[in-house]
Amino acid sequence: MPALAERLKNVSISASVVMTVKGRELAAKGVKVISLASGEPDFPTPPHAIEAAHQAALRGDTRYPPQDGTPALKAAVQRKFRRDNNLDYALDEILIGNGGKQIIHSAMMATCDPGDEVVIPSPFWISYAEIAKIPGAVPVPVNCPQNNGFRLRPEDLDAAITPRTRWVMLNFPNNPTGAACTRAQMRAIAEVLLRHPHVWVLSDDMYEHMIYDGFEFCTIAEVEPRLKERTLTVNGVSKTYAMTGWRIGFGGGPRALIRGMLTMQGQATAGVSTISQAAAAAALDGPQDLIRERQAIYKERRDLVVDLLNQAEGIACHKPEGAFYVFPNIAGCLGKTSKGGRRIETDTDFALALLEEKHVATVQGAAYGMSPYLRISYATDTASLREACARIQEFCRELR
Repeated sequence: MPALAERLKNVSISASVVMTVKGRELAAKGVKVISLASGEPDFPTPPHAIEAAHQAALRGDTRYPPQDGTPALKAAVQRKFRRDNNLDYALDEILIGNGGKQIIHSAMMATCDPGDEVVIPSPFWISYAEIAKIPGAVPVPVNCPQNNGFRLRPEDLDAAITPRTRWVMLNFPNNPTGAACTRAQMRAIAEVLLRHPHVWVLSDDMYEHMIYDGFEFCTIAEVEPRLKERTLTVNGVSKTYAMTGWRIGFGGGPRALIRGMLTMQGQATAGVSTISQAAAAAALDGPQDLIRERQAIYKERRDLVVDLLNQAEGIACHKPEGAFYVFPNIAGCLGKTSKGGRRIETDTDFALALLEEKHVATVQGAAYGMSPYLRISYATDTASLREACARIQEFCRELR
């Protein structure tokens, strides 16, 4: 059999996908699994977005799309950036991709050479490091400890940047912790970045509308306009509008960067589904009331899950400012043995035993660069969350 590429040895499958698949395999056997592993809203896509897709199909909008996105969607994204983020991008400074992941992938491919470094605050979304490795870049994690609210300390960022640093990635509200930065905290990060003009900045704002308790979202190019000329602001419709399957992400950035990203995308997937783009434009331009409505529901779920997890023996759960994840510390459960006989030495052991014995799917913190934690998604219905937390409590009580 012919050989596969060496780069595959350095790129792994997402742990959240692995745990979701394991849960589905158990469910296929008739086991009642509650999955808290996937970062996918349980709400429906807005009806007006679906209707826009339907109308686009009916009028024959089913041909090859422009590779950088349809004029209608790019204009809607332009309005969104102005409305929500006080950022002005020309239409040729905006790129539409097959989800936010492709936007990030195209950025890394267009800018990184082997040996370049990509600084990533840790814990981090699994794919950041894996995407950076594909063009041969080296991920450089920077610890964001719980005693700092899982936020990035400016001095730690400064220490991590070297002459080989190509990118600094920012993701606040964060996956997996839900941590968000105040404007003052983002300003302090910006001051560090201003001292390193050779570094690109990526701001992944997918969870910008999932913030609670009056917290104000901010993005780096808005906080510090002098960074806009080297910042890629990434967003999409997947989380805010519950449109994960429509696969629409977008980025705003300097014209030269967007042009390079478009070259990469053009040789990978070319354009994005015209039907999905019509739906995304309708979501961005349509009524935004659902954002506040769902935000209130997510807050209730967050409060419920944090409270119930803190009642579990050996678990301490920090209350985050945003996203739809909690990242509980399970240090108090280590060194014990589950009722089913599995020795719990790591957070991976905990997650596997919890799935096998109590049929609750979570993801180990090790997959996100920090142990001993779990990532738990509360993007599911309240009854399932109550039942899952009850099972977790029972699992912890039975540890010996």
